[in-house]
Amino acid sequence: METKIFKPTEIDAAAKAIRDGQLVAFPTETVYGLGADATNETAVKQVYMAKGRPSDNPLIVHVTGIDTVEQYAQPLSATAKKLIKAFWPGSLTLIFKLQPGKLSAAVTGGLNTAAFRNPDNQVTLDLIRAAGVPLVGPSANTSGKPSPTLAKHVYHDLNGKIAGILDDGPTEVGVESTVLDMSTDLPTILRPGAVTEEELTAVIGNVRSSHHRVGAKEVPKAPGMKYKHYAPNAQVTIVDREADWSAAMDWASHQAGTIGVMATDSILAELTLPNNIETYSLGANLDSASHQLFAGLRYFDLESPVTGILAQGFPDDGLGAAYMNRLNKSAGQVHFEK
Repeated sequence: METKIFKPTEIDAAAKAIRDGQLVAFPTETVYGLGADATNETAVKQVYMAKGRPSDNPLIVHVTGIDTVEQYAQPLSATAKKLIKAFWPGSLTLIFKLQPGKLSAAVTGGLNTAAFRNPDNQVTLDLIRAAGVPLVGPSANTSGKPSPTLAKHVYHDLNGKIAGILDDGPTEVGVESTVLDMSTDLPTILRPGAVTEEELTAVIGNVRSSHHRVGAKEVPKAPGMKYKHYAPNAQVTIVDREADWSAAMDWASHQAGTIGVMATDSILAELTLPNNIETYSLGANLDSASHQLFAGLRYFDLESPVTGILAQGFPDDGLGAAYMNRLNKSAGQVHFEK
C-alpha cells in the first residue's frame, strides 16, 4: 500500500478513506493519532495490526463535542459536564461507562468503559465532521516507540501500512493528553498529561492519581498503563539533578560509542562536552522540554543514531508529572547514579 500525505486542503479525500474503512493518521495538539472509524470493527482491528499493538490495550475515541459522547456513554454527571466545558477541545481524555453494545470490544478492550477526547486541532475536527463518525486515535507510531510529533515520524513507522497521513506540521503540546477516569466514585488520573492535577482540582475539587500497576492478565482502562512505551533504540538514562551532569559527562567520555544528551539550553551551556557527545536542545524550560521530548528521542533514532541517551529530569509535579511519566517509561526507570 502507498501511504499518501494529505494536505489540510485535502480533508475530504482523507475523510473518504476513513469512511472506506482505511487508516489515516491525523494531527492533534498533543501527538499524531492513527485514525479509523470507531464504529467499524474491522477498521479498528487494523489499527492494532498496523501498530503491532496488543489487542487488550483500549483506544481513545476522538469526537467533536459532547453530543457524540452522549450517543455512546451512560448519562453524564454534572461534574463531567463541568470538565468538558472547561477543557474541551483540549488535552483531556475522559473515561465513561458505556451504554450496552454501543462500541465494539475492539475499541474498549472488552471493558464496559471507553475513553473520549475532543482534540484541539481544527484540521482534525474538520476531518471527524467530514468523515461523519468518531475516530479511534492511538498514537500513530509502532507500539512501544516514541510518540510522533511530526508527520515524518508517522511516515517512518507506518509507511506502507496505512492509507494516509494528514499533515498539519508539528504538534503544539508534544505529550499525550491527561486521562481522567470518570467511571469511579472519585475522578482518577490514570495518565498525567498537559492538563495538570492542579487545573482539574480548580474546576471539580478533589481528584486522585492512580499508581496502580496493571497485572499481566488485567485489561488496562487507558493507554500507557501496562505495556512498554516511548522507547528509542538506545537506552535512555535520566539525569535528575543539575549537580550530576559533570559526573554524567565523565561517564559518557568512557563509552565506546556516541552518547546523546537531551537537556535545556542552560544545562548545555555549562557542560564541558566530551568528543563523543551529540546534543539535542530541550529549549529553555519544562514547557519546551515537554514539547521537544519525543522529537528528541526520535532525532536520536532517525537522524543521529547513538548508543545511549542522557536526558534531563524535572520535578515530578504540574506539567513535570506528564514529562517524567513519559521519560521514566522511555528509560525503563533507569536513572544516573554517581
